[in-house]
Amino acid sequence: MSFLWSSSSPSAAMQKGVFVSVPVLVLSLSFAAGAFFLLSSSLSTSCSCPSSVSSSPNAVVGGSVSDVKLLEEKISPTRDDIEWVRDLIRSNGLHMQKNELRKGINPRTRDQQLADLKQYKGISHYEGDNNNNHTALPCPGELLVEQHHSNYGEPWAGGRDVFEFLAESSNLKPNSRVLEIGCGTLRVGLHFIRYLNPSHFHCLEKDELSLMAALRYELPSQGLLHKRPLVLRGEDMEFSKFGSDTTYDLIYASAVFLHMPDKLVWAGLERLVEKLKPYDGRIFVSHNVKFCSRLGGDECAKRLASLGLEYLGKQTHDSLLFNHYEIWFGFRRFKT
Repeated sequence: MSFLWSSSSPSAAMQKGVFVSVPVLVLSLSFAAGAFFLLSSSLSTSCSCPSSVSSSPNAVVGGSVSDVKLLEEKISPTRDDIEWVRDLIRSNGLHMQKNELRKGINPRTRDQQLADLKQYKGISHYEGDNNNNHTALPCPGELLVEQHHSNYGEPWAGGRDVFEFLAESSNLKPNSRVLEIGCGTLRVGLHFIRYLNPSHFHCLEKDELSLMAALRYELPSQGLLHKRPLVLRGEDMEFSKFGSDTTYDLIYASAVFLHMPDKLVWAGLERLVEKLKPYDGRIFVSHNVKFCSRLGGDECAKRLASLGLEYLGKQTHDSLLFNHYEIWFGFRRFKT
């Protein structure tokens, strides 16, 4: 088999057909391909053109690795952050208005929301046998309208203030481990769960409704199910369910010990000492430490020392969003 190349040239040689055999054609093409490969290789090694953007999840665009590290470790807003949002409010000419009926907005109390939800089930919903087939984790209406957000003596937003104070006072990092005694509906715990590595937040809570709100509403609605916090129901300061090998960088109780008998608080502290990391780990208790002060100053210090605990003093922190401050008492373990 051969290919015929014809020409209209007047020369005698070109007036005849020029035949090129297949082996010769293949050899020529192979030589050309090899030359192209060598040329492109030399160009790629010597070219100083910018490389393509990396698709690595750790790639830094528009900043250094240290900038990203600082961004990850920042917990409380800076003055620049606060000024930024203030400027944004001013530049938009915003002023607080009365929340009343207006176009596209129909203000409802939580009770009204719940009544509407039970009566109308929302704008679009399934009926009959298909009622629950399209909802993976059906949630009670009382939780959907966030009635549990009003279970506290202060606004729900105060949970963020507590997180910021405790995380910074304890020098927490994402790989730290935290135990909350009485986490309730995760008003504070949500922020720790979001910040910490998966499974690094533990909680002991005895109130069933609070646990339902935490597990059936807060974790799913905040997109935190993948963080797998260990939230357990239990009473009487029983921490054996969390495992004997787990030690914590932070253990805290917000408005919990003041509702307990002193004897139970001391029993709990005795169990917690071995779970707290020596020296760097912290225990924080809010509001007061009457379980200790009722013993008297010297006796309180002796009792703590017998457990291997040292009192570090009282600290306060202010709220970011409302006129409020909270008092915390810190302890550390001074024995290994």
